[in-house]
Amino acid sequence: MASAPTPGALDVDDVETIQRRRRMDRDHPKYKWVALSNTTLGMLIVTINSSIVLISLPAIFRGIDLNPLSASNVSYLLWMMMGFLLASAVLVVMFGRLGDMFGRVRIYNYGFVVFAIAAIATSLDPFSHGGGAIWLIAWRVIQGIGGAMLMANSAAILTDAFPANQRGMALGINQVAAIAGSFLGLLIGGVLSEWDWKAVFWVSVPFSVVGTIWSYRSLQDFGQRSAGSLDLPGTLTFAVGLTALLTGITYGIQPYGGSNTGWTNPWVLGAIIGGILLLIAFCVIESKVAQPMFNLALFRNRAFSLANLAGLLSSVGRGGMQFMLIIWLQGIWLPLHGFDYESTPLWAGIYMLPTTIGFLAAGPIAGYLSDRFGARPFAVGGLILVALSFIGLIVIPVDFNYWLFAALIFLNGIGSGVFASPNTAAIMSSAPAAQRGAASGMRGTLFNGGSALSIGLFFSLMIVGLSNTLPGALGSGLREQGVSGPVADQLANMPPVGSLFAAFLGYNPIQELLGPSGELSRPGVHGDVLTGQEFFPHLISGPFHSGLVVVFLAAAAMMLIGAIASWFAGNGIAVDEQAELAEAAREGIISETDSIDGDVVGAATDDTVVGVEMSTSSRTTG
Repeated sequence: MASAPTPGALDVDDVETIQRRRRMDRDHPKYKWVALSNTTLGMLIVTINSSIVLISLPAIFRGIDLNPLSASNVSYLLWMMMGFLLASAVLVVMFGRLGDMFGRVRIYNYGFVVFAIAAIATSLDPFSHGGGAIWLIAWRVIQGIGGAMLMANSAAILTDAFPANQRGMALGINQVAAIAGSFLGLLIGGVLSEWDWKAVFWVSVPFSVVGTIWSYRSLQDFGQRSAGSLDLPGTLTFAVGLTALLTGITYGIQPYGGSNTGWTNPWVLGAIIGGILLLIAFCVIESKVAQPMFNLALFRNRAFSLANLAGLLSSVGRGGMQFMLIIWLQGIWLPLHGFDYESTPLWAGIYMLPTTIGFLAAGPIAGYLSDRFGARPFAVGGLILVALSFIGLIVIPVDFNYWLFAALIFLNGIGSGVFASPNTAAIMSSAPAAQRGAASGMRGTLFNGGSALSIGLFFSLMIVGLSNTLPGALGSGLREQGVSGPVADQLANMPPVGSLFAAFLGYNPIQELLGPSGELSRPGVHGDVLTGQEFFPHLISGPFHSGLVVVFLAAAAMMLIGAIASWFAGNGIAVDEQAELAEAAREGIISETDSIDGDVVGAATDDTVVGVEMSTSSRTTG
């Protein structure tokens, strides 16, 4: 949300955008709702596809006849998980800048085309084994490129199409669809993979094709453009640097040498350090070139920088919660309650539905209210509620009462929905009209980058938590069931990441660990107990809770830091748009008639008193 205008510092580009939008409202009064519907569809299918493979990975790997837990196939597993997120995180700023230069709707439309082509290609995977995995990974990366085009420009299109006193509501619906999509993807992936693994990719085809045709026929580009050329040095250093950083952090979860994690691996350290150095070079380049890919001066705006920090922390925490809840449900709770390991991916998605319901219930309402009362109370209150839900998830037992668990993740969804709408509106309303595409791109980078970052960060924290307690519990538990001492010690000393991935993928961890040794068929070994539905869940419950405490305390701390950032970002009450037009008329930017003419303003009375953004240098917050 914008603060009060500073005299003599009008955002001329925004004045022109307001005039074009009002003419559109006069000629096509329903256009802004068409833009909201189409961009919400775009965001929904992008974020559904960002998570749809997480639950369906076991079915996908069975379909291409590949064992994801084999040491030689771990890279396929990691890239299947992060390829889409990485592509969309790395390229979204560039496509936002291209939207500012050539038209946000044009780049958005191209995004739908790329997304639709990639959706068709992934659903037609003609190969198996490693070739099938490479095909899927490559087309998922291309699909992520299309997703980056959509994400980079959807919020900017809505910011242009809606007046500031409706912007929180519009961006709230759009952003809540995005966040809810990441959880709906888990459910949809679980349901469809039970039918056919390729259906996980088929489902995107009709929606992306319809969205492509609809956007080309319906959306209009009337946002302000900024002339210039693409900053290739900045684009390359940012893309390569962020790719190296996120890849290094993700590969940090793989064991190296005698360590349970890969943080001492020279390749991991080299990728992380190299990525950071390239991002520093990016900042230097952007401060020197005449036409930067992203104007770093935007970060001098307190509202923009602090709201983006809060959004990043929220995205990391939300992504981490997804992974931890999947492991918790699939590896412990569902088997203890009679579900076969093979069916746990589907039921995990179903049992996590309260989070999505909370998002959908709270987001649009919070956006509507923040338009009237400001962003601060909702952004701060939402993250505090999320932090409290993380603490609640630590307090409940590992074998919980479901309704208590459902209430906690519902509150988490409510808090995230309350935060997301005003946070997105605050970011977009703090950017000058000519830079809204780049601003939307940076917001999208932090949104997707946070999700990718959470893979390496939270898995590593869980591994650290398990390392102290799991080896002893596993070794003694195996011996009690007749497993020989050397085999029990060998398995107990294996890095915990193997058990975590097995549970995450819906495999029976003990079957995967002991099966190759032949120990399960040896006389005196209680194989039926070891591979039953209770042995591993009971065995890991204590160590898992130790890891869960580490993970969710870190997540709660992130939410509290985000809440503090949101408080200092300011309240951002929308101001009077008509006053800015009058100021523009006094300065000779527009005619007096244009500032008051009812034909220009349009017939929609709800748009006659709306907020206006000032240039970045003129904004104040409070």
